Amino acid sequence: MFFLLFTSWFMLRPVREMFGVAGGVDNLQWLFTATFAATLIVAPVYGWAAGRLPRRRLLPLAYLVSSVVMIGFGVSLALDPGNVWVGRLFYVWASVFNLFVISIAWSLLADVLDRDQSQRMFGQIAAGASLGGLTGPVLSGLLIAPLGEAGLLFISTGLLLSTLVCVLWLLRWRDRMGPRRDGPTPERIGGSIWGGLRLIIASPYLLAVAAFVLLLTSVTTFLYFEQARIVSETFADRTRQTQVFATIDAVVQASTIGIQLFLTGWIARRLGVVVLLTAVPVIMVFGFGLLAFAATFPILVFVMVVRRVGEYALVRPGREMLFSPLDLETKYKAKNAIDTVVYRGGDMMSAWLNTGIASLGAAWLVALLGGLIAGVWAAVGWNVGRRHDRSDVGRA
Repeated sequence: MFFLLFTSWFMLRPVREMFGVAGGVDNLQWLFTATFAATLIVAPVYGWAAGRLPRRRLLPLAYLVSSVVMIGFGVSLALDPGNVWVGRLFYVWASVFNLFVISIAWSLLADVLDRDQSQRMFGQIAAGASLGGLTGPVLSGLLIAPLGEAGLLFISTGLLLSTLVCVLWLLRWRDRMGPRRDGPTPERIGGSIWGGLRLIIASPYLLAVAAFVLLLTSVTTFLYFEQARIVSETFADRTRQTQVFATIDAVVQASTIGIQLFLTGWIARRLGVVVLLTAVPVIMVFGFGLLAFAATFPILVFVMVVRRVGEYALVRPGREMLFSPLDLETKYKAKNAIDTVVYRGGDMMSAWLNTGIASLGAAWLVALLGGLIAGVWAAVGWNVGRRHDRSDVGRA
C-alpha cells in the first residue's frame, strides 16, 4: 500500500516542479500564495469531514476524489500540453494533495493495526514507503520523454487507485480479525486548525516548535527559488527539466534510505534530538555561503541534495519526536496546525521576502540572508531540542 502511494506521489513531484518553472520563476511567489490559500480552504473541509466520517470511509472517498481530479488534469494536458494555467492549477493542487492524502494513510494504520502488529510491521511499512519514494522519480525520469506529463498523471492515478484496492483489503482483513487486542482507537479524528493555533500560542514549548518549522520553511523556500532560477537558466526544455528534478529526487531518496537505516536511530539514541535538529541548519549556513560566491548548477545540486537528505533523514524524525511528550489531543491539534498553517504560511512569507530581495538585483544577498536564517534556525533547534531531551516542555 505505502509503496504504491509513495510511488504515485513521487511520480508527480518532478512534474509539479517543472510546472513551477514553466509558469515563470518570477511568478513562483504567487503559486506559494495560492497554495497557502488553498490549504486554508481545504483544511477546514477536511477537518469537518474527519470529524464526521470514520477513517475507513474518509480515506477511500479522498482517494477517489483525488483520482478524478488527476484524470481531469491528465486529459487537460493531453488536449493542451502547453497551457500554463493548467500547469499552475496542477502545482497548487499537488501541493495540497501531498499534505492530506499521505497523512490519512498513516492515520488508517492506527485503525487496522494494534500496537504489537505496528511494532512488528513498522520496518516493512517504512521500507515500502522509502522504496516507493525512490521508484517514483526513477519512473518519472524514464517515462517523461515517451509519455509526456499527461501520461505520467494517468500512471500515477492508476497507482493511487491500486492503493485504494489495498486499503479496502486491509479494512476487510481487520474486520475478519475481530476486535483489537489493545482496544479500539477513536474512529473519528476531529479538531480544527484554529484550536491548534490557540494551543500553540498558549504554550512556550509549542511556540518554539512552530518557530523551528517556520525557519525550516524559510531556508527551504530560499533554496527552492534558487533551484528554480538556476534550472530554468540551465535547461530550457520542459522534458529535460522534469528529468533533472526526477534525478535529484532519486538521489535524495536513495541517500535518505541509507542514512535512515544506519545513522538516524543511532544519532537519536546516542546524541539526542538536539543533533537531529541542528546538524542540517549548521550545514546550510555553509551551503548558502557557497551559493553566495558561486551560484552554479553543480553547487546548487550539491547543497539541495544535502539539505533534502538531511531534512528527511534527520530533521523530520527529530521534528516528529518533539511531539512525543504531549497528550494525544494537543499532539493532534497542534501538529495539524503547524503542518498546515505554519508550514504553508511560512512558505508564502518566505517566497515574498525572497522576491523582494531578488528584485534588488543581487543574488548573493539572497544567499547571505538565507545563511543568516539558517543560523537562527540552528539556535532555535538547539533550544527546543534541549527542552525535549530534558523533558522540559512546560516552561518557557
